[in-house]
Amino acid sequence: MPFETTLASPVTDDALAETIARAQSALEQRQKPDGHWVFELEADATIPAEYVLLEHFLDRIDAPLQAKIGVYLRSIQGAHGGWPLFHDGAFDISASVKAYFALKAIGDDPDAPHMRRAREAILAAGGAERTNVFTRAQLALFGEVPWRAVPVMPLEIMHLPLWFPFHLSKVSYWSRTVIVPLLVLMALRPRARNARNVHVPELFRTPPEQVKDWIRGPYRSAWGRFFKQLDTVLRAAQPFFPRRPRESAIAKAVAFVTERLNGEDGLGAIYPAMANTVMMFDTLGYPPDHPHAAIAWQAVRKLLVVQEDRAYCQPCLSPIWDTGLAGHAMAEAGAATDAACDWLRGKQITETVGDWAVRRPGLRPGGWAFQYENAHYPDVDDTAVVAMLLHRNGDPAHDESIARAREWIVGMQSSDGGWGAFEPENTHHHLNHIPFADHGALLDPPTADVTARCVSFLAQTGMETDDPVMARALAYLRREQEPDGSWFGRWGTNYIYGTWSVLCALNAAGVPPEDPMVRRAVAWLLSVQREDGGWGEDEESYAQAPHGRYKESTPSQTAWALLGLMAAGEAENPGVARGIAYLSSTQRTDGEWTELPYTAVGFPRVFYLRYHGYRLYFPLLALARYRNLRRGNTQRVAYGF
Repeated sequence: MPFETTLASPVTDDALAETIARAQSALEQRQKPDGHWVFELEADATIPAEYVLLEHFLDRIDAPLQAKIGVYLRSIQGAHGGWPLFHDGAFDISASVKAYFALKAIGDDPDAPHMRRAREAILAAGGAERTNVFTRAQLALFGEVPWRAVPVMPLEIMHLPLWFPFHLSKVSYWSRTVIVPLLVLMALRPRARNARNVHVPELFRTPPEQVKDWIRGPYRSAWGRFFKQLDTVLRAAQPFFPRRPRESAIAKAVAFVTERLNGEDGLGAIYPAMANTVMMFDTLGYPPDHPHAAIAWQAVRKLLVVQEDRAYCQPCLSPIWDTGLAGHAMAEAGAATDAACDWLRGKQITETVGDWAVRRPGLRPGGWAFQYENAHYPDVDDTAVVAMLLHRNGDPAHDESIARAREWIVGMQSSDGGWGAFEPENTHHHLNHIPFADHGALLDPPTADVTARCVSFLAQTGMETDDPVMARALAYLRREQEPDGSWFGRWGTNYIYGTWSVLCALNAAGVPPEDPMVRRAVAWLLSVQREDGGWGEDEESYAQAPHGRYKESTPSQTAWALLGLMAAGEAENPGVARGIAYLSSTQRTDGEWTELPYTAVGFPRVFYLRYHGYRLYFPLLALARYRNLRRGNTQRVAYGF
C-alpha cells in the first residue's frame, strides 16, 4: 500500500506557478546561444582512471590535470575503501583496481591511508586477478598481467563472413567500436611507455605469472562452457596463424576505424572506443601529429570536465538527448522551443548509411545520434524524442525531418515488435556468453523503454493501433510487463523509468486507462511511493534489489512516476498531489534540484550514469504537465512524451 502523506496540504496554484517559473528560468539559463543544451554526463571512477593511464601509456602526462583528476577520484572513494559503480554503491573490484592504479600513477603514496584502505579492500575481494576482462586488458598493456589473462579474440575475426556465428555486425555498436581497435592492441601487444615506471604488484593475492584460472566461470549457460573450451583451442592455435591474413586483418581494422573516425567526436563517440583508437594509432607508429592520430586524441580530450579544483573524464557527450528532453520540458511550461528545434533539425542524419543498414539495406537514414556527431550510429530513442518535439513545435519547416524520422523508425522495428537502441535484430544472445563478454552487455536487443518511445512518436504523428507496426509494438509491450505491473527500464533506473515510458506510450496510442495492463502499472507505482511523497529506485534493482525502491527519493525518478501516473489518467490521484508537493518542497532557491544518486545506466550491473540535466528538466516537465492538466478540461495527456 502507498504511504500516507506527511505533507500538510497540497501545493497551491500560486506556489506551483512560482516553482515552475523558477525551474524554467534555471533551465533557460543553461541553454547555449545556438539553442541547444548539454549537461555533464558522469560515470564512475573507471573512465577518469583510464584517462590517467592513457596519458601514461602515451607518456603525454599533463601533471596539473592529473592532480585535479586525483582530487576527483579521492572524493568518490567509498566508505568500504574501494570505488563503487555509482554514488553510495557497493565496492566494485574492477573500478577500484583502476582507480588505485591511476592514483599511484598520479603520485599518491601507497602507504597513504586512502591507498591502504583501497588495497586492503581489493585484496579482501580476491585481488586484481579477479577483475573483469577490460580491466585485465588494461593491466596487460602495462605489463601487470600476461596477455593470457585476457580471452582470445583473434584479429582474424575481421575476415569472418556475415553468415558466421560470430560476426562484428552481430554485436552492439558500442561493442563493435570498442572491439575493433582493441583487436589490434591484443594482436600486437604493445607495452605502455609508463615513464614513471608505476606498477601495482601489491594488488594481487597470487603473483600474476602463477595464476592459472584467468578465464573461468561461473558460466551462465552451456554456451559459456562451450566458449571456454573454444578459447582454449584458439589459444593453442593462435601462434600458428599465418602472417598474411593477420596483416590484412590489421588493414581492415584500421579502415573500419578511419571510416568512422567521426572528427573531434571520435569513434562511436564513446570513450573506450576512442581511447583504444588513440592507442591503436600509437602502436602502429602513427606520429602524434598525423591527422588521424591527432583528431583521435583531440576527441578524447573533448570529454574532459576541468573545474577549478578537480577534473574528470566523461564517457561521452549527450547534447541531442539533453536538448530533446529539455525542449519537451520547456514546451510543457509554455516556453518557445524554436531555437532548440532548429538546432536539432540541423543535426538529423540523412546522408550517412550507418552500420544498422547491414540488417536494413535500402532503408533511408533519418535518425539522430546521442552525441554532437555520430553519423554511423544514430539512436532510435533520441530520434523518437527529437521528432516528437519537432512535431509538437508545429513549424511546417520540420515536416520533412519528421517524415524521414518516421520512415527510419518504422524500418528499424525488430521482428518481435520491439526496438533496440541502435540496430534491429541484435538478438544473438549466445554471444553474451563468450569469455570476452563477462559484462553480459555485448548486445542491443529490443527493450520496453525504447519501444515505448517509438510507439509514442508514431502515435503522436497519427499511426492508428490497427496498423501492423503499432499492433506488433503494443503486443510486445504487453508481453514485456513484469508480474508486479512494472516494466524494465534498460536505459534509465529502472522499473520506474520503464513504467513511465510505457504508460506514456499506451496513453498516446489510445489504450484506455481501464485496461488491466494500465491498472496494474498504476497500482505498482503507487505501491512504491515513499513516505515523503517522492519516488526513488536503487541501481541495484538491475541485480536483486526490489523494484522501484530506494532509501531516498530523487527528483528525476519522482518526475518519471508522476508523468506515468498522469499519462494513465491519474492526475487527480492523491499520490500525484503528494509527489508534486515533494518536488515543490525540495526545489532549491535557484530553481534547480539536488540529485546525488545515479538514475541512469550504460550497462546493467557494469556501468551506470548520472545525467546532470535530469534533475532540471524532468521535474519541470512533471510540474508543468500537472499544472496544465489542472487547468484543462480533460485529464488526458495530449502528447506522447
